Amino acid sequence: MLSSVVAKRLVTGVCQAAWRPAVTGLVSSRGYRGDAPDDTRGDLIEIPLPPWEEKADEPTDIKRRRLLYESRKRGMLENCILLSLFAKRYLNTMSENQLQQYDRLINEPSNDWDIYYWATEAQPTPDVYQGEVMDMLKEFTKNRNHEQRLDAPSLEYLDKESQ
Repeated sequence: MLSSVVAKRLVTGVCQAAWRPAVTGLVSSRGYRGDAPDDTRGDLIEIPLPPWEEKADEPTDIKRRRLLYESRKRGMLENCILLSLFAKRYLNTMSENQLQQYDRLINEPSNDWDIYYWATEAQPTPDVYQGEVMDMLKEFTKNRNHEQRLDAPSLEYLDKESQ
């Protein structure tokens, strides 16, 4: 008989694998299986996502504020911390082209895990997202200075910049 610990780990691993979407490049929908115990994918319900649209005439200062907010409010804590610290360091010095790249990078993929895997180089970055900003994010993620990154930065630094 399997011990309860081994059985729990086995079930957890199978369940996590069943819920993890396959990375196939650009995903325009998310799948939901409900409470299906097996991984036949026959019961997969496709939930269409609206396509990402670039905000063409958005003023740069508004875009920076929106991207700061979107960097902080992610679907997973790892990206909340990583992207909010990245935004704190680089967002105010990015060119318009870099802001567009960053906007697309954090808003077009439907799965935050994809962004995390690309930034940590656990998976190759699709060509459409490879660029100057992705290179900056990958380098930032390496944390060569061994900074302590346990939480998103407070927003107090914004008050100091506006004075």
